[in-house]
Amino acid sequence: MAPAATVRRAPYKDFLQPALHRRFSTTASILLAIAYLEAVLLANWNSYFWSWFPIGPAGIRAFFVSICGLSIIILRIAQYHVGLRTSDSPFQTFSQNVFKLQTLEALVTYVFSGWLFSQVYLWSYSGDKLDWITYYSGDRARLNERPLYFTYHFVIFGVTEAFLHLLKDTDRLSLGAVKPQDGGAAQDGKYSASQFKRFVDELPGLLIAAGTQSLAAVFLSIFIYPIFIRGFVWRAAMFFLRPFYNLPKTNMVPNSLPFSWWLLCQCLLAGFMLSFVWLAGNTAFSIFLVREPLKNGKPLTSESKDPNGSLLNGLKSKKLSIRGFAMWELAFIARDYEARRKAIYEDIDRKDGPMWSQVYAICLDVIKGMEGRIDNYAKPPAPVSAPTEAVVDEKKRLSQPPKQDQIFQSAPQSKTFRNEVEKAVTQVATAPGQASQLSPLAKKAMANAKDRLLQMQREATGSDDPQSLFKSVALAFLNSVLGWPFRQEFNRRLATVVLGTPYGEPSFYINAVNALSQLAVHSLKEDKYGNVQRDVSTIIRALTSVTKKLDAFKAQLPAHWTDVNKDKETPEVDTILEALRGGLSQLIEGFGPYARDLRLSLTDMRLAKEAAGSENSDGAAQGPEMRQIR
Repeated sequence: MAPAATVRRAPYKDFLQPALHRRFSTTASILLAIAYLEAVLLANWNSYFWSWFPIGPAGIRAFFVSICGLSIIILRIAQYHVGLRTSDSPFQTFSQNVFKLQTLEALVTYVFSGWLFSQVYLWSYSGDKLDWITYYSGDRARLNERPLYFTYHFVIFGVTEAFLHLLKDTDRLSLGAVKPQDGGAAQDGKYSASQFKRFVDELPGLLIAAGTQSLAAVFLSIFIYPIFIRGFVWRAAMFFLRPFYNLPKTNMVPNSLPFSWWLLCQCLLAGFMLSFVWLAGNTAFSIFLVREPLKNGKPLTSESKDPNGSLLNGLKSKKLSIRGFAMWELAFIARDYEARRKAIYEDIDRKDGPMWSQVYAICLDVIKGMEGRIDNYAKPPAPVSAPTEAVVDEKKRLSQPPKQDQIFQSAPQSKTFRNEVEKAVTQVATAPGQASQLSPLAKKAMANAKDRLLQMQREATGSDDPQSLFKSVALAFLNSVLGWPFRQEFNRRLATVVLGTPYGEPSFYINAVNALSQLAVHSLKEDKYGNVQRDVSTIIRALTSVTKKLDAFKAQLPAHWTDVNKDKETPEVDTILEALRGGLSQLIEGFGPYARDLRLSLTDMRLAKEAAGSENSDGAAQGPEMRQIR
């Protein structure tokens, strides 16, 4: 039964956000441990005790290095989203996101993190090779370009890493899906242990990736610094440091470049350390923040005074992330928690309708949303109506229309060469399609040129189609690395239609299917009011329709001409189809003997079995209850 009206229905985010904060603290602890380890490695080791003692220089270095990683985690918290970015091509994704504020935030955050780490490294270095000011000929000071290059190397590194962050969609959180066949209630502690193991297993790959990115950044800065920014940063540094030091009045850039094997090795080592902080922080955040929506082995909303109301609040949220976690929790309840399932069946006095009816409507809307998007995609565009023109009454002409004869026509002249030329020019100007005939020699030259052009095109493309040459050039460009952003691959186009835009999370639909089917199947033993059985026939027909339409759409969707690989593997859509078939199989197995009472015809059951991939889909294989329906 629903709680009393005086009980406050706590929003779902009141339970989700504390859980996310606990998971953030786990990520922050990992980052702090990595920062402390790097701070110890950066120590001078002049003193064995102070080189590692946390309350001292090592602790200060660890604090600032941890800020380099935590700034990226704060960026992830501000910009995280559930679901993949759905668009037809990478270039379309770029055009949709490049001018957003989030892009500027990512750029500023990574540049700040890189700059801060470079200053920590310069401060920690004990030699004088990386001092900003060097002295020669007594007390004459001059600017050392090595720390200047070192600093801007990390600024360039930050810009590059921000680009990779946006390109790889690092802000995405991939939620999990509840599979019916797993069985048994999930244990929050065991899941946490598996997450730690998963993070530890990722460490070797993170070390390799950090080294690769650091090496690539070194080569990139060697190219960018001297060509594009050297003169500007030198003059800027001289302008800011001249008031404090007795620097030369001239801003002339040194003749020699600051590159040396020693300095490049320092950039490589420091870049490896910073890149590992970035990669480890992002990986830990992506792993630990998608922990199952459980607390102490129970669903998150179990501590609410109105658990069903709080869960409904999450399912009806406008944010996909909150709806995704709430649907994930509902799928766990439908599979593992009998007491919560019974509470859903028995909660019939709620203001907006029984709890089951609301859950049933929400899940069915999510599932049928895929069908609606497919129908809208297949629907031809509405014809554009021509603008209506005002009807003007034609008046009777009172005089003859003006003549079209030549006004300045001269008197008849003798048939001379000049007259013939003027006549030909007049014909070309007034009637281009009726131009004078070319001479046989000109005709032969044009024919030879045309044959030569067709021969060259045939050798290049193997076709006489004039558009094939352009298409072959375009396909050659698309096959290159530069053409990858413009490819409209089959998987991207299918996911965009099925999952929707701008983000689509496959697990959201999988959990909706599994929650609906599991609640329906368990109602056979646990629904004492019998409210669920009224909707079972609608659920079976809806799942059948969506499954068959999704299968047909996947088979009929043609590959785009820019899809040079013609790869029709669709892992996201395939997992949804697998969940739909699994849900249908459970419903057929559980409610097949009661098909007559549920008003399901032989055709309904046959279509459902075909959609589920059942081998026994003919009428001869039906049970005795189904044979009675004729």
